[in-house]
Amino acid sequence: MHRKNFIVSLFVIALFLTGSLVAFAQTTAPLSGRVQLKKADNTIVPVVGAEVTAYRTDVSRGKLPSAKTDKKGNFSFAGVPIGQTFVLVATAPNIQPGFYPNVKASMDNIAIEVSEGNGQIPTEDEIRQALASATNTADLSPEERKRREDAAKKNAEILAKNEKIKNVNEVINRALAEGKKAYDASDWDTAIAKFDEGYNADPEFLGSAPVFLNNKADALKQRGVVSYKKSTTDTANKATYIEAMKKDFLESINASQKVVEMLKTATSTNANEQKGYEANRMLAYSIMIEDYRLLIETRADEAKAPEALQAVEAYAALETDPAKKSQAQIRMADAMRKIGKSDEAIPLYRKALESAPDNPDLLAGLGLSLFNSGVIASNKEQMQEGLNIMERFTTTAPDAHPLKASVKEAVDYLKTQEKLTPQKIAKPTTTKKKT
Repeated sequence: MHRKNFIVSLFVIALFLTGSLVAFAQTTAPLSGRVQLKKADNTIVPVVGAEVTAYRTDVSRGKLPSAKTDKKGNFSFAGVPIGQTFVLVATAPNIQPGFYPNVKASMDNIAIEVSEGNGQIPTEDEIRQALASATNTADLSPEERKRREDAAKKNAEILAKNEKIKNVNEVINRALAEGKKAYDASDWDTAIAKFDEGYNADPEFLGSAPVFLNNKADALKQRGVVSYKKSTTDTANKATYIEAMKKDFLESINASQKVVEMLKTATSTNANEQKGYEANRMLAYSIMIEDYRLLIETRADEAKAPEALQAVEAYAALETDPAKKSQAQIRMADAMRKIGKSDEAIPLYRKALESAPDNPDLLAGLGLSLFNSGVIASNKEQMQEGLNIMERFTTTAPDAHPLKASVKEAVDYLKTQEKLTPQKIAKPTTTKKKT
């Protein structure tokens, strides 16, 4: 419906721009002219290969065989019946249709001006409907002409916008399907390219842009993991693989950060849309945190530790699931501890213990971090707290726990070298939500 209304209005503009012309006595006479494109910068160029059709306007149906423009944009009709009236319609790919009404045989040097567009081809019925609506346009007042011009311009903008949306949706749907197929096949290069294509189709649309960015971020992360695994087996090219891994993780972080920024203040009265915004934001944080963890734990970029801690803190402030929150804190704390950043690991372990005071992973991690930090700083208070926590770990953790041996060595050192004795400590109390 909108498409038809637009065509009608556009025809109206063209129809009142020309007046009546002189008829001749011959049976037929030639007709010629040119089609020219007025570009956005106001330059005029000829339209090559445009199709020009002459529709009769002195009767209700009928048209002449179409003519084509040459490389200079010129067209001609060899024999046009005298006494008949036509409207010329010029169409071509990537232009809006152009019109020239009140045309009769023997006219020459007709200039049909067109503008850039989607190459639509109106039907004869649409053309005639437009002509019917343009009756007595010669008698229109300047105000009415201006009103019709404004209406036509608005309709043109609407049609162009709708056409753009249609094309964008086609790109988005295709890119999502092809990207998912490549992702499922672990074809990370293709997946990343397709998710990028989908994002760039409409980078500001909250209904698709965050989805494509998260998918791209995850695919980059997966490709980075592949590079890391190769670095552990191909020692000759280890540095190359580590650099490729680092690049992918950093690009993944950048994509995730775009999602977070994009959805920071996004709200919708539609419940499903709002859930989608929140889910995409939390997913972006999860991917980002894992990227930071891998960068730090593999020692590819230890300088990212402060950013990593900020990401975990921001995520924890938003996450309502205690288990997911603790998992993020534990994994980042473990990464910090493994590279010797005990001071950064300690607050993460403490926060996670608030909701899981008996978790052996947390007890071991916090105890070892306090031990390491205390020994380095010769801080007896930290060493004592670390010993107390590790002692509690030894009484609760299973024998097969991977940190059992490390904790035992630390405890033995504190007892024998530092002459410390374990002290019984109370469990931290957990805060329960009221139901």
